[in-house]
Parts: sequence; structure tokens; C-alpha cells
Amino acid sequence: MGALTKGRYLSTAGLLLLVYCTVSVICKGATGDAQPDAPPSVQGTLPHFIQEPEDAYIVKSNPIKLRCRAAPALQIFFKCNGEWVHQNEHFSQEYKDLNTGLKVREVMINVSRQQVEDFHGPEDYWCLCVAWSHLGTSKSRKATVRIAYLRKNFEQDPQGKEVPINGMIVLHCRPPEGVPVAEVEWLKNEELLSSQADDNIDTRADHNLIINEARLSDSGNYTCLASNIVAKRRSATATVIVFVNGGWSLWTEWSACNVPCGRGVQKRSRTCTNPAPLNGGAFCEGMSVQKITCNALCPIDGGWDEWTVWTVCSSQCERQRSRECNSPAPRHRGRMCEGNSEATENCTDGLCTQSMDGSNDVALYSGLGAGIIAVAILVVAVMLYRKNHSEYGVDVIDSSALAGGFQSFNFKTTRQGNPLLLNSSMQPDLTVGRTYSTPLCFQDGADKELFDPLPDIKVKVQSSFMVSLGVAERAEFHAKAPAETFPRDLSRDYCSTTDGRKKGLLTLNGPFSASKELLRTTGVFGHPGGRLVVPNTGVGLLVPHGAVAENMSWEMYMVINQGETSVQTLEGCEILLGPEVTYGPPGLDLFCPVAMTIAHCAEVDAENWNIQLKRKTQDSKWEDVMAVEEESTSCYCLMDSTSCHLLLDQPGSYALVGEPLTQAAVKRLKLAVFGSMEAGSMSYSLRVYCVDDTPHAFQGVVAAEKSRGGQLLEEPKMLPFLANTFSLQVSIQDVPQFLWSIKPFTTCQEFSFPQVWCSNQQPLHCAFSLERYSPATAQLSCKISVRQVKGHEQILQVYTAVAETEKESVPFFMQTDCTITSQTGPKAFKIPLSIRQRICATFDTANAKGKDWQLLAQKLHLDRNLGYFAKQQSPSAVILSLWEARHQDTADLDSLASALEEIGKIHSKSSPKDQDEPESDFNHIQAGSLCGTGKLTNQKTEDSAAPEYTG
Repeated sequence: MGALTKGRYLSTAGLLLLVYCTVSVICKGATGDAQPDAPPSVQGTLPHFIQEPEDAYIVKSNPIKLRCRAAPALQIFFKCNGEWVHQNEHFSQEYKDLNTGLKVREVMINVSRQQVEDFHGPEDYWCLCVAWSHLGTSKSRKATVRIAYLRKNFEQDPQGKEVPINGMIVLHCRPPEGVPVAEVEWLKNEELLSSQADDNIDTRADHNLIINEARLSDSGNYTCLASNIVAKRRSATATVIVFVNGGWSLWTEWSACNVPCGRGVQKRSRTCTNPAPLNGGAFCEGMSVQKITCNALCPIDGGWDEWTVWTVCSSQCERQRSRECNSPAPRHRGRMCEGNSEATENCTDGLCTQSMDGSNDVALYSGLGAGIIAVAILVVAVMLYRKNHSEYGVDVIDSSALAGGFQSFNFKTTRQGNPLLLNSSMQPDLTVGRTYSTPLCFQDGADKELFDPLPDIKVKVQSSFMVSLGVAERAEFHAKAPAETFPRDLSRDYCSTTDGRKKGLLTLNGPFSASKELLRTTGVFGHPGGRLVVPNTGVGLLVPHGAVAENMSWEMYMVINQGETSVQTLEGCEILLGPEVTYGPPGLDLFCPVAMTIAHCAEVDAENWNIQLKRKTQDSKWEDVMAVEEESTSCYCLMDSTSCHLLLDQPGSYALVGEPLTQAAVKRLKLAVFGSMEAGSMSYSLRVYCVDDTPHAFQGVVAAEKSRGGQLLEEPKMLPFLANTFSLQVSIQDVPQFLWSIKPFTTCQEFSFPQVWCSNQQPLHCAFSLERYSPATAQLSCKISVRQVKGHEQILQVYTAVAETEKESVPFFMQTDCTITSQTGPKAFKIPLSIRQRICATFDTANAKGKDWQLLAQKLHLDRNLGYFAKQQSPSAVILSLWEARHQDTADLDSLASALEEIGKIHSKSSPKDQDEPESDFNHIQAGSLCGTGKLTNQKTEDSAAPEYTG
């Protein structure tokens, strides 16, 4: 009953609403008819939308506004997601359009972030407008409302790259996900890139950056910038490097043949400058210098033809005859014939004479007399001038006579008051400068010319006589090469001047010919073993205990070959890093390997050197034994900073050979300066030696200087010599010019790169000859500069007394083994025999606790090439022999004791002990027994069966 009553009420209300609407329409229509100024088309027009709602994005929590305008419109309502928006949420206003006279209704609603998030439908949140007029309704477009965001991480960051010049650069960028979709821009070095300003750049293809042809200016840091209405995001920076590969320039013209006559060499060169490599571009491949043989035509001197017959006797009682220089004619710069081409004689044996005017004879004799007087006056004036200026120690010569082809520089006196100089109170005129024309450095003596001026030399000499050298690069030695592996075909440029190594630079500048006698030492060794050394050479041989069978003995020898046969048989860029050593006899039969030590002169670095051990075969050729960085079971090689320790099974001749892999390879040179006063003269000779930094090589210099009475003037110094193909220059500086004079053209001398690099243990030396002005000068101070072009430099400071009565003998640089050539028995070893045997018994047996010979090798830092030790009958004994050889000079027993103590500590906390272990594992080696008494004690403890080793 209640439901029926409620339905009736609803029906009645609906009917009343319908009647109301109908009446309202009719009334308004009648009212409209009553308005004369209303447009006639209004009643027949549907609502027209002037403004429709637009898509919008909600940023953070800020609501958005949707607007709608329509005319003519009685009402406008929003409908969102298919549902009407409540009337209270509408904000509406109405106004009259002045142009059309129609009433325009505008409606606005707010949409919040919460409304959008709460909507869960198959599509995005949307709204549209519905407008009513007298004739019906109109709907607007749908406007979507979305929540805006931009994620932080790029889906793809641009990647840095290196591209060649004129290549294409493509940098990929995929921006982070976002609503609305992010727009992408590109930054170069934090500045915005625009494809409109540069046609070579395209930024429109899928957010990628494309540079069609890379230029050097395109190198830089690139960043992808993504942004929308919410935020901006920056990608990781991509570094782009545009590089240029080097290109060869054109070949220069062929040089003239380097010999005036016969077979010689012509050269031409090119440089890697077309273009030069930039930004890591590849260096040019191929040779920078080409050489060809040439045959210079030898000069042919002219020869005289036969004389012609005498002419008829003339009225002057003379007759003539002539000859021509045609047998042969001079060719190819040959000399003209010497003598007269014409001859005249009296044809009447003096019976026919002509009257002569005596005035001609008077004029002739007068001229000769005047010339003689002028020459005498000039000689006297020069002598007086030199005598007046001799107190300043300045030698004055006419520099114009020597100006051809040389650069000039100034000699000035040194500072006053030097306490090492006699007559230091002398007041020299420091404003006076004298100029000598002189070449800077000696050249390679292949053309047998005394001096060969260098091109493009700039010299600046200050008052202290410090010479600044800027020698132009020479193609054969100064060709710039990449700092990477040397091509094999460059070996000729490294070590091709074998003759140069033998001849040197003239007589005072080149390899020093030391004694060629063999350095030999011998010793008789039995079962106890021993040690054999060549004094003061860094070469030694250790024969381990037990190497020789019991009741047997061998007479063993060791020889250092000082000849040049080794040098002539090396290949390519290989050089000797130490002396060639032979040990024997050839039929030697030992039970374990011997340990040989050879000093070397290389700065050991596997990246810059390829160092190999070689053995000489019966036909005097070298064969490879092993590379020091590789592993081998036939030989063991341990490289220290100054020595190489070898374990050898086979007697023979061995040499350590090195080949540079890069220009950073370094060979150590030892520099020394000696001096001596020339007997009965005012001259003093300074001799500078450059020798491979090994004791053997330097002892040759010391022995030679002893024989000639030389005096060592400065502690020898080491110079790192780079494999950069540049020469070595030796110059004398700061010579007191008012006390000493030095011959022009000799202040700086030079060794070519092959001479130094391929010296192969042979000393190089040059000499400076100085002459004092007064016998009272008893002291000399100067500097010797030894420098490699584009390399290192060392200064040898000379302060010495030059009086012959004060001359001292050369100090003999002694090593610890210089007075003993052989030792046999226990005294030859650092480790006592009893402790050595106990160590071997402990470590040669594999142990569950890991205390075997491999751990011993590891703690003694000998854990390379373990395969060699593994094949030995007693690996521990061989390891200890190598340790003995390595520490023969230092006798560092503490390091061995510390290693044993560390092994004991590591395993003292091992797992539960096995009571059945051999008795040898219970040994306790006391520190005192290892380092002092040599006694070994066995201690068994009830608490622990594990062996302990203490230092």
C-alpha cells in the first residue's frame, strides 16, 4: 500500500513538471514574438560551442580547470566519465555577445588529482559539455585529464665514442617515460645545440643526435636533456673525441752521395705531418727514412799533353812553345794540371839582348820592400796585442775565417771570487766578450770529415757558459716513432752501425779499446760444493752441496769473453745487457743445477723489454734458451734490478740479451770523468766515459786509466738512456776563461744513438783538452754535462788540483768478492749445512698441513716457474741455492728466518694433530741456530706435534 502511494506521488510530480516545461516554452516563445529586436534566426539555432574543453594534465596536486562556452544556450552542464557533474560544482556566467546579440553562457569546473586517481575505467578520465537551447542540445568534444609525471632514469643514455675526422657521429638517447611525452634537447659543453644554426647537425631523428661529418671542433662533452611540464632530466655525459690519423708528407729530395768517390749512400726522408696525428690518432706506418746506394764518380786529375815545337826566333830573341791539359782533361772535380802551359826562352844563347828600362826594376823592388815592412809591422802589432790581453785568458782570433757553415756563440769569464780557483782576486773585464765560430757537436765519422755542420742549430751561451742546445732532428737517428712496439724493419736504424761501434768519433771520441785478455777464474770443487767468482765483475757461480758426487772432484772454470764475436752474431735490435759468461768444463756431470749470477744494465720492465737468455752453439751461433718472463723446465731465470740469477744444468757460454719493445725502454749508463796532466806541458786532459752500468764494463775503464795515470775526478753517476733513437751529447761548461783555454770546436761532442745503444759492454769515451795560461794555476773547476736529446741529463762537477806532484791514483772500486776468486766447503754458503738439510727434509715431503716446498718458494718470493722446481730431485735444495745466489752480497739470513717463522705461525693453529707424523715434522729450528751457531735442535712437545719455525 505504501509503495503504490509512493508511485502515484512520483507520477503526479512528473506530470506537473512536464506541464510546467510546456507552459514555460510557450510563454517564452510568445514573449519572444513580442520582442521586435530579436534576431529572426535565434529560434531556429542549436547551441554552438565557442570554446570546448581541452585536454589537461594535473601537475603534482594542483587541480585543473575545464571551461566551456556556447551560444545560444539556456544551460550548460559537464558530464565526466558518463555521469553528470553536480550543479553545485559548476561555475557559470552569462553575457551578451555585442557582435551577434546572442547570449553566451560560460561554465567552468575543477578536476582534482584525487578524482582522477579514484577513477578506474578502460580509458583515461574524460569530460564533455552538454548545452541546451529551444531546439535541443549539443555536445562538445571529449577532453581527457591525466596526471603528469617524468621518471628519473633514461631508458638509454648516450655513449662516448672516438671517431675519425669526417666520420659520422650518432649519439642515441631514449628519454625517461613521462606524461606528457618528454621533449629532447642536446647540450654540448653545457651549451644548447641547434640544428637550425648548423646544417651538419640533425637532432630530429628519434631524439638521436647525428653529426654528418665530424670536425675537430665537434669534440666535446654531450648531454641529452629531457623535459616536460613536470621536470627536466639530464642524461650521463658522453665524451666525443674526433681524432686525426697521421699522414706522411712528401718525400724530400735525395741527398747528395755521402762519399766524394766510390760507393756511398743517399737518403731521403718524410715526416708524419700531413696531417700530424691528433687526439690519439694513429701514427704513420712505414719508414720515415729511405736509403739507396750511389756511386760517386771519382775525380780525374788533368795531365799535360806533349810540348809543341819551338816557334821561330822572334825579333826579341825569344821563342815559345805550349802544351794543353788534355791527357787527360780534368773531370769530376779533378785538379787542373800543375805548371805553366807556355814556355819562353832566349834563342841566341844570350848573344842577342834588348835594352830594358831600369825604372821597371826599381818599381818592382820598391813594392817588395814595402810589402815586407808592412808584414813585419803587422806581426809585431799582433804579438804585442796578444801579450797585453793574455792576462785575461781570452784567445782572440778572426772569427770571419771560421764563419763558414758554423753558428757562433760567446765565451765570457766566470764569476769572481771562486774559492777553488787560484788568483781569484784578479779583476777580469766581464763586459768583454769574444766570439768563436764553432760547430756544436761531432758527427758520425763515416765521411771522414773533421767537422760536419748541423742544420738548424740554435745556441745561447750565458755568462756562466751554460749551453742551451736545440739540435734539429736528424732522420737517421732522430726519426720520431710511436711509443708502441717497434716494427721489425727498424732494426737497421737501431743497431746497423757496426763499423761505427768499432771506429767511434775520430780518435778521442768513440768506443774505448780495452784489453781483450780473457777474464778467467778456476777452482776445484768436490761434494761439499763452493763458490766461484770473477773479481769486480758482478759475475759468480755457486756449486751447491751435493752437486758433485762423493769421492769425486771437478776443476771448474768461469770465463768472461771480452771480444766482439758476440756482438756480430746478434740479430735485429738485440743488445748485450751484461757480459758473455762461459763456465765448464764441457763434460761436467752434476746432480743438481748450478746458480750463476750475471750483472745487467737494463731497467727491467716487461712492457718495454723483451729479455732473453741465449746460449752459444758449437758453430758460434746463438740459440734462445728462454725468455725471462716465460716459464721453462730447462732453465730458471730470476731478474733483480741489477743482476740476473740463473739455474743451469748444462755448461757453456751464456749471455743476457735484450730487445726494446717501446721507446720507454731504458738502459743504464755509468758516467765517469778522469783527468791527467800531460807531462812537460801546460795541458790538462779530461776524459769522459759512458759505459754500460755493469761492474765488468766499468772495471775495464778503471784498469785503463790506472795504466795511463788518470785521476778519478767525480763519483761515477748513472744516466738512464732511453730507446728513443736520439743521440748522447757531452759538453764542458763553466771553464774559468781567465785561467784556462780550450780549443775551439771541442766544447761539445756527440755520440750517435747506435753507438751508445749498441755499445755491448764496450766503453765509449771523449776527451777535452784544456791549457792553462800560467804555471801558477794549480786548480781546475768546471762542469761536464752528459745529456740525451729529449731524454735525461747528468752533471759531473769537477774540482781538482792539477799539479803533477799532487796526482793521486785512481780509486779501485772494490766489491765484496774482489779479493777472493773461489771458496769451497761450508764457508762458501750463508746457510749452515745442518739447517739446510733439515729444511730440505721438512719441505721436500708433501704435508697435509701444506708445509711443502711450494710454500717455501712463496715465502721467499721465488714462486715463479714452479714447474722447474717440481722436476728437481730436491726442490727445496734448488730453492735455497737460488736464495744463496741472490743474497751472496747481503748475507740477509733474517729474511730466510722470517719466512720460516711465518710458515710456523701459519700452521701452528692448524687442525687436530696426527700423532703418526714422521719425526722430521717435529723439528724446531731456533733463530740462533739459523743466524749464528749453525746448530739444529730437535724438540718434541707433548702438547703439539706440529713443527714450528722461528726466526
